[in-house]
Amino acid sequence: MPPFPDYPIPADEEQRLRDLQRHGVLDSPDDPHLDRIVDLAAAVLAMPIALVSLVDRDRQWFPARHGLETRQTPRTMAFCAHTIAADDVLVVPDALLDERFANNPLVQGEPGVRFYAGAPLQSAEGHNLGTLCVIDRRPRQLDPPQVAQLRQLAELVMRELELRRHSSLCPVTGLVNRGSFFCLGEQELQQARRDGRPLSLFNFDIDDFRQINNRWGHQAGDQVLLDVCHLAARRLRPQDLFGRIGDEEFAVLMPDCTEQAALVIAEAIRADVAAMTGVFSQSDYHLHISGGVTGLVAADHGFADLFYRADQALYLAKGNGRDQIARVLGGAGHAASGTGPIR
Repeated sequence: MPPFPDYPIPADEEQRLRDLQRHGVLDSPDDPHLDRIVDLAAAVLAMPIALVSLVDRDRQWFPARHGLETRQTPRTMAFCAHTIAADDVLVVPDALLDERFANNPLVQGEPGVRFYAGAPLQSAEGHNLGTLCVIDRRPRQLDPPQVAQLRQLAELVMRELELRRHSSLCPVTGLVNRGSFFCLGEQELQQARRDGRPLSLFNFDIDDFRQINNRWGHQAGDQVLLDVCHLAARRLRPQDLFGRIGDEEFAVLMPDCTEQAALVIAEAIRADVAAMTGVFSQSDYHLHISGGVTGLVAADHGFADLFYRADQALYLAKGNGRDQIARVLGGAGHAASGTGPIR
């Protein structure tokens, strides 16, 4: 047991960790933009140490540091692990007088923390990914204008993190692009294996999508993509990963979701799209999707195995007449009708 109290666990911990992972900043190279912000925080607040701290499952990792060389410390020692449990700046005037931190190795040993102030880095989804914090080796206090400055600098850090995330998104739909989907998918697969939880994948594309672009133009096509994404997103859970894999192909990775449950969600999305109206409503073109569902099995060597099996199911649905959901598991193909309930 550590010689100091355990850190609090945020109520949204699992989704917070997933949000942190999906920002793609853990263990990334040094970022000069973040470096400038911690340098500025140290100068403005007259602190010897300033850090961007991202609080992972078992550690805090520092993508930007001023006055400290180490890249990470255990989460059990992290002042920032306490900060992310609330939504306001945490100020510790003298760590030796605070029962949460008095026996902390970072206080008793190097770097000799006495003063700490941290502002949460809250994502657009509302999860505290970490902090911008400043540290001194002597007791002190911040006045209200200084607390406001720290909070504003934290907002700049979060803006940089969001900009980095946006670089991995499709500019039309705002969904994760193919490269990021595969990277995050591999991480989700490894986590599902560690936790012994199910993981399902639903790949789908819009049938005869080129007809829309050819007959009504690319602006209409882009609007259809957005409308389909909106319909699908309404059926998904916060932890689901939604990506645009190709021009009209999409994928939804569903953590902690059985294949049967994924089939139900996929069929609901198919039905929603089939009922959708648009510029094509009065023509002979009827919007619909074909999809394939599969679940993680022990024989999968990595995410690519799961993905290409879902694609195999997608091709099966198309071959069976389109406007339906099919599944493939363990090398066997099973079609699930798009016109009736899935059993």
